[in-house]
Amino acid sequence: MNNPSNLGLPIGTTLDRFIKKKQDEFEYATGELSQLLRDIGLAGKIINREVNKSGLLDIGGAYGSKNVQGEDQQKLDVIANIRFTRALHNGGQVCAIVSEEDEEVIKLNTNGKYVVCMDPLDGSSNIDVNVSIGTIFSVYRRLSPLGAEVTQEDLLQPGTEQVAAGYILYGSSTMLVYTTGHGVNGFTLEPSLGEFVLSHANMTYPTDGKIYSINEGSWNEFDQELRDYITWCKDNNLTARYIGSLVADFHRNMLKGGIYIYPSTTKVPEGKLRLLYECNSLAFIAEQAGGVATDGQQRVLEIQPKAFHQRSPLYIGSKNMVKKASEFVAKESKEMS
Repeated sequence: MNNPSNLGLPIGTTLDRFIKKKQDEFEYATGELSQLLRDIGLAGKIINREVNKSGLLDIGGAYGSKNVQGEDQQKLDVIANIRFTRALHNGGQVCAIVSEEDEEVIKLNTNGKYVVCMDPLDGSSNIDVNVSIGTIFSVYRRLSPLGAEVTQEDLLQPGTEQVAAGYILYGSSTMLVYTTGHGVNGFTLEPSLGEFVLSHANMTYPTDGKIYSINEGSWNEFDQELRDYITWCKDNNLTARYIGSLVADFHRNMLKGGIYIYPSTTKVPEGKLRLLYECNSLAFIAEQAGGVATDGQQRVLEIQPKAFHQRSPLYIGSKNMVKKASEFVAKESKEMS
């Protein structure tokens, strides 16, 4: 655990108090973004409650339909999507939401200053086996005039334009981790108080690490260059750790040092993770924590999105580890050019 004292804030500072104290860092410090972050925190508490009850009530398992990605929706996917949408609608600061669970944009308050892109419940297929899952979110300032209809330009901004991003991890404890471009801070939910409290201040990636996280079950679908990198990891005694829940894998690697890879494969050459509400969000956090995020060829945050549910490969984690992986996978692009 990092010591919050270097922020002038004591251990146990609540999320609300922290947001209020740090509000002056925001470029547009009029309170709307602060309220939006509080709304996300509130929705996170509600989802935490639902997740903790999933083994007791009939809210686990498949919902019986597929989302826009063609993936089987879980009941808690639908519940989380509704809860976050409702919280952001009631807060009034958001004009539109791009959600993994909805094909179309969810339009909210035309006077809202922000666009939110979110995966309401990442890794939800792990719920029934009691494995950590998470929420991922990304916040952009709208470009169109207040009161007007939201535009494509509002919704398809590159990751460099994010004003905030974060995730909520529902695990052995529930944590909210976020950045507004001034470092990364983590808050742990104190269940008896029902409050997120500052527990991990100024979170940073170790420059190097010993963990590599990739689904090696897809080995036969990997490019040879990536296979060579994984072989290098094994030859250098790196440790394989793969939960299969993006937030959980990312969080562990940020604390301990590591690299997470979800590459392009012969089956999904464009990658599987979604650019707007998975890759960009975590890339912003990684860079603010001293890490690196690429798609194997370029910086993730500089990719110009062309579609709401656009996919991308992802290499993210400790600086030296991503650099080493890039040395291998870059060989492919040189040979193709």
